[in-house]
Formats: sequence, structure tokens, C-alpha cells
Amino acid sequence: MTGTTAPRKGGRWIERWEPEDETFWKESGERIARRNLLYSVLSEHIGFSIWTLWSVMVLFMGPAYGIDPAGKFFLIGTATFVGALVRVPYTFAVARFGGRNWTVVSALLLLAPTGAALVVMEPGTSYGTFLAVAALTGVGGGNFASSMTNINAFFPLRKKGWALGLNAGGGNIGVPVVQLVALLVIGTAGAGHPRLLLAVYLPLIVAAAALALLRMDNLAPVRGDTGAVREAVRDAHTWIMAFLYIGTFGSFIGYSFAFGLVLQMQFGRTPLQAASLTFVGPLLGSLIRPVGGALADRFGGARITLATFVAMAAATGIVVYASGEESLPVFLVGFVALFVLSGLGNGSTYKMIPGIFRAKALARGMGAEAAAAYGRRLSGAAMGLIGAVGALGGLGINLAFREAFSTSGSGTAAFVTFLGFYAACCAVTWAVYLRRPAPAVLPAAGAEAKPQLTSV
Repeated sequence: MTGTTAPRKGGRWIERWEPEDETFWKESGERIARRNLLYSVLSEHIGFSIWTLWSVMVLFMGPAYGIDPAGKFFLIGTATFVGALVRVPYTFAVARFGGRNWTVVSALLLLAPTGAALVVMEPGTSYGTFLAVAALTGVGGGNFASSMTNINAFFPLRKKGWALGLNAGGGNIGVPVVQLVALLVIGTAGAGHPRLLLAVYLPLIVAAAALALLRMDNLAPVRGDTGAVREAVRDAHTWIMAFLYIGTFGSFIGYSFAFGLVLQMQFGRTPLQAASLTFVGPLLGSLIRPVGGALADRFGGARITLATFVAMAAATGIVVYASGEESLPVFLVGFVALFVLSGLGNGSTYKMIPGIFRAKALARGMGAEAAAAYGRRLSGAAMGLIGAVGALGGLGINLAFREAFSTSGSGTAAFVTFLGFYAACCAVTWAVYLRRPAPAVLPAAGAEAKPQLTSV
């Protein structure tokens, strides 16, 4: 993924990209990478807003819509599911079409679900139509995968935790922003005017696409590499990290979709009351994601990830207690803590991915530069798979809530399930990446570096 290639005609193509070369990085690489990061964040931010659109649309859907709570959970679960699936092709689209080109296309695709929702959002529309439009918003979930894959290629390993954390965190903020816009609409115009929210986003989508077209670049050395995909699929660490990412990002996106409904159903909040609270957790979780990446850069991703899961288990225990006692203040403390911790874990887990593959390359006797290139190549392929599986965790969370509220009228049983899952994540992180270095990812004797898994 470094070096020079034959020129391509048309578009903004960069033929030489060597971010691990410090001279190249200081002279031109850093400036170009930061510029692409800025506009990547903007497009991904709006993609997240559209993906999580139905987390607020359901707050507008009063009794006149005739949809029960289970039906609303299924609507937001459908959006989550489709968003997870499209992450895989979106990841590989960067190598096929170019990062800048695909950012433009993926931004313009957001016009379809936004425009469709604008047309159908009124009482009397069939549930099947709502379901189809909710599924269409899943394209916004794909923007994350292509954006992360693209930015991963721009930055050197020593900067990846910060860059990927900032890219993802800036995108994740799209969740609380759409919830804040919904709060503004409900608070001023009332819950009967969801189209006002949708009208806000149509020009923003066009602006994001135009800025990507004018200001971003394609990296010619990033080629479609089916060999990297096959290798990533066969590597056990791809699926181990996907499991851990279910616990971090799956929690973030699942709770983001469900928070407002849980407040309405378990604590009897009105749409306005729910909307006034739902944005807080996603906002804090998004803002802290770059901090998770930076901490992982300094102390090691595995250490930060383990600490995060331990704390998430403790926060879930608080939520279970609050659910049983029907204490909204305690519930909010525990639930918001889950958002913050999931944001930290999002940053640390994504930092681990390129480090793991780089360590494997060093173990095979590759030199530092070749190992870094190998790490970018494999991690770029693996990120789409890991991101897709992690997003499916959001579907699992919403289905668990749907079942819990359908059977008991409370979300307590779902939270107990989540507590068990976080305990499993703790065990896997410690056993694989901290208990002892695994031979498959340690350098051979005499290798020029000896990275431990605690540093990934």
C-alpha cells in the first residue's frame, strides 16, 4: 500500500503515499492526511445521523400511527441490521473506486432514505412502508466502514489510534446531533412535524458530497486486494476483535437507537422528555472515542479495552439495580456511563487492529517498513468485517429489549444479558491479549522488534 504506481487519469489521485517515511510525512503527508480526515469526518457524521434517524422518528410516532412498542423496536432494529450488512461492501469500495470518489457517492446515497422518510412520515402509512424506509437508512451505517478504511490508509501506525478515534468519534457525534435537532423540532413545532427534521438534512447531505468532491483525494496505491480479504477472513484475530467490537460499538449504536424508547416505556417519559435526555449519552460517548484511541496509543489497546469492559460490567450492574428500584436518576447515571465507556472501548479496539497484524508480520521476519505496510493492508480488509459484526451487536441489543419489554414490561432482563456478555468480553481480552503473548503474533527470535500484544 505504499510506493509509486502507474498514473490514473481523472479525479484527484495521489500516486505516491508513504506515511511511515517521516520525511515524506512532515513535508506533505500530514497536511494531506489531515485535510482528508476533516472532510471524511463530515460525511461520516451525516451518515451516522441518517442511519440513526429512526431512533428519533419513533418519538414522533404517537398513537395515531398505530404502532406498538415492539413494532418500534423492530423498526430501529431493521435499520441497525441493514447498516451492519452494507459495511462489508462499503469497506472494499474504497479500493475499487477511490476514497474520495466513494465518499462522494456514499454521501449522495443518503438522499434516498432521507427523501423517502420525508414522503411517508405521516399517520396512515403502512407499517411495511415504514419498515422499508427504515431499512433504506442502513446505507448511512456503511459510511463508517468506508471512511475508517480510507483514513486507515492515510496515517502511519503511530498516529492511527488518534486519527481513527477522531474520525470515528466525529462520525459518532452524528447520533446525538440528530437527536438534538429532533428535540428542537419537538420542543418548538411539536411531535406532529417530523418533516422539519428531515428537511434540515437534505442540504447538509449535498454540501458534504460537494466538499468531498472538491477537497478529498484518492490513494492510487490502495488497490483492490482479494488476497488480503481472504487472509483476513481466515485469521482468528479478525473474529476475536469482531467479538470485542460487538461489546463496544454494538453497545454504543444499540443503546443510541433504543435509549429514547426505553425511557418512554420503562419510566413513562413523554416524547419531549425522552428527546431532552437521549442525546447526552451518545454525545459523551462520541466525544470520548478519540481519547480511547489516544490512551491506547500510549498504554496499549488491550489494557484500555479490558479496563473498559470491567467498567461496563459495573455500570450495567448499576442499571440493573436502578431498573429494579425504578429510579430514573440512578438509571441515567449508569446508562450514560455505558455510553462513555463504550466510546472509550471503540477507540481502543480499533487501535488494536493494525497493531495485531503488524506484530504478526514482524513475527514472520518482515522488516519494520514491510510489516507496517502489511498491517495497513490486512487491517483495511479486516476493519469492514469487524465493523459489520460489531454493528450487528446493535441489532442484538434492540431485539433483547423488544423481547424483555414484550414479556415483562421492563428492560431488566435485557441488561442482565448484557452484563453476562461484558463478562465474556473481559475474559477473552485478558486470555488472548494480556494473559500471555500468543506465538502467532510475536516476532521470531532475532527480529528487529519485539512487540507484546499489550501494546496493540
